[in-house]
Amino acid sequence: MTLQEEAQQIQDYLDITCTENPEEVLERIRVIMPYISRTAFMLAEAKKASEISNTIINIAKEQCLSAKVQNTLIDSIAEEAADLVDWLDRLNAAATHQVDALRSILSYEKIPGMDA
Repeated sequence: MTLQEEAQQIQDYLDITCTENPEEVLERIRVIMPYISRTAFMLAEAKKASEISNTIINIAKEQCLSAKVQNTLIDSIAEEAADLVDWLDRLNAAATHQVDALRSILSYEKIPGMDA
């Protein structure tokens, strides 16, 4: 599975709306916690891949490619790498914030006598 495919799978899960049912909230926290760790690792990998892309770009500039071909290659590689890094950064933040919100919901739901 590529980083993009895995990121999409995590994105799809984070997009699901959760009820205030304590069991569902707990299960969701259990699922999201590893996603926080995983997206942090994926972000590091994407940044590393971005550095490799920069190396490829530098090599392409040194070769006898036309300026148009070089620019097209550079734009494509740089945009793709930057988009993935940004997406993974936002997924990591979204997962972290979602767990915080779920903990708040869980805390509120567990207070006896408290009506929503």
